[in-house]
Amino acid sequence: MLIGPTLGRYFAARFARTVLGVFITVFALVYTLDFVELLRRAGESQGASTGLMAQLSLYRTPTVAEGVLPFAVLFGSMASLLQLSRKLELVVARAAGISAWQFLQPGLFVALALGAVAVGVYNPVSAMLKQRSTEIEAKIFARSTKAASGKDLWLRQKGLDGEAIIRAETAIEGTTTLAGVGVFTFDERGEFQSQIVAARASLHDGFWELTDARVLRPDQPPETFGTYLIASNLEPERVRQRFTSPESVPFWQLPATIAQTERAGLDATRYRLQYDVLWARPILFVAMVMVAATVSLRFFRFGGVGKLVLGGVAAGFTLYVVRQVMEGLGASGLVATPVAAWFPAVVGSLLGTLALLYQEDG
Repeated sequence: MLIGPTLGRYFAARFARTVLGVFITVFALVYTLDFVELLRRAGESQGASTGLMAQLSLYRTPTVAEGVLPFAVLFGSMASLLQLSRKLELVVARAAGISAWQFLQPGLFVALALGAVAVGVYNPVSAMLKQRSTEIEAKIFARSTKAASGKDLWLRQKGLDGEAIIRAETAIEGTTTLAGVGVFTFDERGEFQSQIVAARASLHDGFWELTDARVLRPDQPPETFGTYLIASNLEPERVRQRFTSPESVPFWQLPATIAQTERAGLDATRYRLQYDVLWARPILFVAMVMVAATVSLRFFRFGGVGKLVLGGVAAGFTLYVVRQVMEGLGASGLVATPVAAWFPAVVGSLLGTLALLYQEDG
């Protein structure tokens, strides 16, 4: 039986406000911490103004905050139900003959709606902003001693002129462009030829195009070139896949990315897993509401609310760990990607339903 429209809208508004309130709070906290870190890194970079750091942090934060969306739904649902219980609104609803299954309907609807918006709108926007943030970082921090976190990118290749080892401080998401590049070239006998330092390097079919390159050869004065070419046997699609994380590909572009990757003869498991995980996200939000309901429907006058809330946090953390383990198994190919993506959401929903059945119906 469906809940009445007036009461349903009231409960739905309460759920939506608390969930969005929790998410905005976490978003602001992540933004502040990231902004402070960027200001620290900007000390040795020219052109890194406070306004630009604020913009860069705003571009970086949505991707990080996307990972806490399920917890925002969990804690927001718990807060909403506890407020309704504390103000005895749930008592009045039960006295009017409304069961727990009925006043949970608005929360479940809000979870499904938020899941759809998170997948169809928020994810593409955050992915595009992440790509934009890597471009800005490459321009600002490429030549800074604080540009990277110590995790440089390395490539080894063979070309017409011999071998080359390429080190880069960062890669621009979704492209074959590297920033903060250093190249060590060797001849066909393996003897060192030159060291090349460049601001950027873009891989094309059969060659690297280096920008603002400085070439250092033994016993010769340094040479500077606006553009410098190096032969390469690397495939652009392979390099793009290696340095493009699935999280930086918008949801609507994932099918095309999967097809393009497979046509190139590469493994598209990571992108398939991300696609399935995004499809399962609305059901994961539903599971979080069910978990919140199992620990938040106790009346305040009965006491023990704190222990139940702590149990809800523990249940949410357990579900998070299971999700991470399943995604790891899916990424490694040990479990099919649909199973890895849907297992936590489906099992969490079923266990929450089972717990509510036991609490409400015995």
